[in-house]
Amino acid sequence: MGTPSEEHVLLLTPDEARRTADLTIRAAELYIGDDDPALLLDLPRIAADLPVRTQRFLRTFAIDEPTGYCVVSGHLFDQDRIGPTPEHWRGRPRPNREFPEEVLVLLYAALLGEPFGWTTQQDGRLVHDIFPVRSHENDQLGLGSKELLTWHTEDAFHPYRGDYLVLASLRNPDKVATTVGSYAGGALSDDDVEVLFEERFHIAPDESHLPKNNSACSGGDAERFATIERLIHERRPVAALFGPRQEPYLRLDPYFMEVSEDDPEARRALDNLIAVVDSGLCEVALEQGDCLVVNNHRVVHGRVPFTARYDGTDRWLKRINVTHDLRRSRTMRASAGSRLIG
Repeated sequence: MGTPSEEHVLLLTPDEARRTADLTIRAAELYIGDDDPALLLDLPRIAADLPVRTQRFLRTFAIDEPTGYCVVSGHLFDQDRIGPTPEHWRGRPRPNREFPEEVLVLLYAALLGEPFGWTTQQDGRLVHDIFPVRSHENDQLGLGSKELLTWHTEDAFHPYRGDYLVLASLRNPDKVATTVGSYAGGALSDDDVEVLFEERFHIAPDESHLPKNNSACSGGDAERFATIERLIHERRPVAALFGPRQEPYLRLDPYFMEVSEDDPEARRALDNLIAVVDSGLCEVALEQGDCLVVNNHRVVHGRVPFTARYDGTDRWLKRINVTHDLRRSRTMRASAGSRLIG
């Protein structure tokens, strides 16, 4: 597998890292949590105080799409303040000790678009925790460890999936790699490309959106999973490629994808696309203080398997979804100001 090139990485200077840390710590003192309406309203104003190089790097990444992913490296994440890697995301206080790092991913989201979350993931939290959980070690989830997390488009099943994903590495002592893959124009035959642009593929929701992986809910709360259930049962076909044919965007999740048995042409085209992505996978082992930004249409991502210790030192990331257009999902949000889809 390949490794990221210099064009993908912005290394903060010591002064930029200190200014960024100071900014997030000051902001964390003013708000009550990642879903504080005042914080979400103020994000663009606060983000204007980030280092100019950071602002230009992420804005260029969003507007010009020079690459499918990038890394902002060198952040100062205070390990004593953050404390040990938790055992589970449930029951954690809000705001928590790593609230400044949650503010950071929200600020980066504000440079790219608008942060949002799902009512059906981590009980509707906006910023997600990603660390190994013992009960999920063999699951196709970000909370897994022993099994390869198959590469995928984030929330590929959903029409309002994010445009970007921001992952901040609070710690990663074992250098567990995130895998990143893409499709280069011209790698497939014209016939395969035409098939992949047609709505001939089914994608089921991944298990992170199911009730069993959220807190036990009452009958009234179960309504938040109604949309997921509808998507499961409707099985609407979708295209695996979309956008410009010379540089197609991806909508892929092979582990949860199905093709009709009477459509061998679609099966062949999808298998060929999967082989192309597999052949160019790149490993990005995030260091403590790295932020990975993924263009959710240009590249897919996954994670290599690893052995978790569950002793407070395991890999721990913070994750936020970002959209260019929050209005598109208005019918699936409780109010115009809500950031949760479901």
